[in-house]
Amino acid sequence: MKPRQSMSAMLISLAAAAGLLSVAAAHAEVPLKTTDGVLVDAQGRTVYTFDNDVANSGKSACNDQCAAAWPPVMADAGAKAEGNYSIVTRNDGTKQWAYKGKPLYLFVKDTAAGDKKGDGVKDVWHVVKP
Repeated sequence: MKPRQSMSAMLISLAAAAGLLSVAAAHAEVPLKTTDGVLVDAQGRTVYTFDNDVANSGKSACNDQCAAAWPPVMADAGAKAEGNYSIVTRNDGTKQWAYKGKPLYLFVKDTAAGDKKGDGVKDVWHVVKP
């Protein structure tokens, strides 16, 4: 390779690497937002907390069959705590987002963006109102 071609190839490689880093950083951000006064995920699904979870314990009380009905809002491996958001470690070692120390969940009966069918279930499940 000529020196000029080598420099061009290096610049292209650096630009590509920077793009990959940007994609990785996007996955590390909190994947939640507020819509109509409640916390939702990137697909607009309502997010819930569970009264049996102890805030700031770093754990989830909803595992196994509970988690089948109330899927945890999972955190990517590169996710970082930010502001009111933290990350808890589940019994199986996976990571889950938490808001103000409380683990976050979805509800399987919410079939469309904006559904809130899980709010108040058994008086222990609640939509998150930031």
